[in-house]
Amino acid sequence: MTRPAAVEAWHAIAASQDPAGLKNLLADDAVFRSPAVFTPQEGKAITTAYLSAAIVVLGPTLTYHRELVTGDSAMLEFTCELDGVQVHGIDLLRWNDDDQVVEFTVMVRPFKALEALVKHMGAELQRAHG
Repeated sequence: MTRPAAVEAWHAIAASQDPAGLKNLLADDAVFRSPAVFTPQEGKAITTAYLSAAIVVLGPTLTYHRELVTGDSAMLEFTCELDGVQVHGIDLLRWNDDDQVVEFTVMVRPFKALEALVKHMGAELQRAHG
């Protein structure tokens, strides 16, 4: 099965650890849902900021294992290591007819991994946008 263009583009960005591709991948009305922030982060700029930070924080050890695709949505299972803690999570993507991501949701387990992720993401967001 051929990967949808949006999923292929995300994998290329994650593999290269270069967020430049987010400019074309994300729709202007993209929404990011963080495992640590209650409210959805709305808009291309904030979604770009979060995903760029995630590439820096998780990218060096990020490995995708499985993906499930249906219609305009995909679930990508990943693992990585952060502060010696094994992070296990999923990315949920939904895209529009132009193959631009309109929703990007991240879920992470276990709680200890989420704590490490929150610490590192906060520091990276502050460094990049402080």
